[in-house]
Formats: sequence, structure tokens, C-alpha cells
Amino acid sequence: MTEVINETDYQIDCSEFSALADYVLDAMHVASDAELNILFIDPEPMTDLHIRWLDLPGPTDVMSFPMDELRPGTADNPTPTGTLGDICICPQVAEKQARDAGHSTVEEMLLLATHGMLHLLGYDHQEEAERAEMFDLQRKLLLTFLATR
Repeated sequence: MTEVINETDYQIDCSEFSALADYVLDAMHVASDAELNILFIDPEPMTDLHIRWLDLPGPTDVMSFPMDELRPGTADNPTPTGTLGDICICPQVAEKQARDAGHSTVEEMLLLATHGMLHLLGYDHQEEAERAEMFDLQRKLLLTFLATR
């Protein structure tokens, strides 16, 4: 179960992000009743989170806060029910990144949400091999989701 909460003045189609979460979690064989929150927040609260948890200045694009440390399942053995965690996305940062990358803010935020879900499922990008695996999977999931829309 995914809850999408918009605490900003940005127009967010919450149903699109909920559909993305359903798609990604299904593809990763996570129980359909696993709990996930996607929150859209302004730069100030994102800055506070960035400083508090990573000791880094300024707002960032996305932060993930895992709860039950769920991992991807398989078709025969899906991830059990639990709380996946929270993803916080800052639309203002996403908007700048989207401009720099040459695509829409919505596409950037969908990318960030996918990225955040993979972090909640234990993926990381500290090492080059991890980075390649995570970013390849992120790209595949997002492109296949967008192709179904």
C-alpha cells in the first residue's frame, strides 16, 4: 500500500506515483500490502533532513528512509508484508535537474521515486559495480513503466 503525500505547492499527480510504486514493487516481487510513503517536500525541510542524516549542506533531490529492511523477492518467494519506508522528494531540486538533463520535472521525479524505492530495497551505488547494477535496474524499471502508460 503506497501513500503519496504532497506538502508543496507543486502540482503532483499522486495517482501516477502510486501507479509507479505498484509497478516497481510488483516487478521486485514485494508483497502488494507492503507499506510505502512517498512525500514531496520543500527545500527547507529537505535541507534539514540532508543535514541531520547525512551532514551535508543544502537540499538534495531525494532521500530514502528504510523501515523493515525488506529486500526484493522472487516470483516463488515474494517479500513478506512489512513497512518498506519513506521516500522524500524535493520538486524544486528535481526541476533544476530536469532542466539540466533535458527532460520534464515529472520524469525526473519518477526517476527519483524509482531510485528511492531501490534504496529502500537495499540497492546502493557506493561501488562502481553496485552503481551499474542499480542504475541499470532503475532505468529498466522506469522505461518499462513509462511504456505501459
